[in-house]
Amino acid sequence: MKPETTALLIVDLQNDFLHPEGAYGRAGQTAPAIAALPARVKPVADAIRAAGGWVISTQFTLVPGRGGEPMIAPHLARLRPFLAKGDFQPGAWGHALVDELAPADFTIEKVAYSAFYQTRLEWVLRKAGVDTLIVCGIVTNGGVASTLRDAHVRDLHTVLLTDGCAAFSDAAHDNAIATLSTVSDTATCAEAAEFWG
Repeated sequence: MKPETTALLIVDLQNDFLHPEGAYGRAGQTAPAIAALPARVKPVADAIRAAGGWVISTQFTLVPGRGGEPMIAPHLARLRPFLAKGDFQPGAWGHALVDELAPADFTIEKVAYSAFYQTRLEWVLRKAGVDTLIVCGIVTNGGVASTLRDAHVRDLHTVLLTDGCAAFSDAAHDNAIATLSTVSDTATCAEAAEFWG
């Protein structure tokens, strides 16, 4: 892997997901494994930056409609009825990458699980010359899995950080890691930081 063609892809590590005052924190929707991610991923991000690689953040987005009310997919509205006006709104504090990992070289707004679905991510990767993605973030069985699989079908080399992503249950995380390891290389955050350090 060459640093200039490698990017750390941070999936959805945003204030509204992780911060106690964010949308999920206010609703009591959190998990210790998710809360631990920024500190675990930071050495990887620092090492990749220092080596000359890229850091890309994907931001789950609820597009404001009329009156600022968010456009929420029906399945998400059923799963997360607490989501409200202002949550995951572009440009808002809750929408932003957590401070511990900022800044990113590129920020990609996304409206679905995959960071490739109707976004500029693929265009950015091609223009930047990136052919390898080191993937981390949340949730392992959702945004991480969908994004990684879409990268795979685009012939991008991927490395999944097995302890750099998390889900709301250990079982969901472990099952996703086992499945994704059939289409991606894997490493721990410590291994990735040492490789680039």
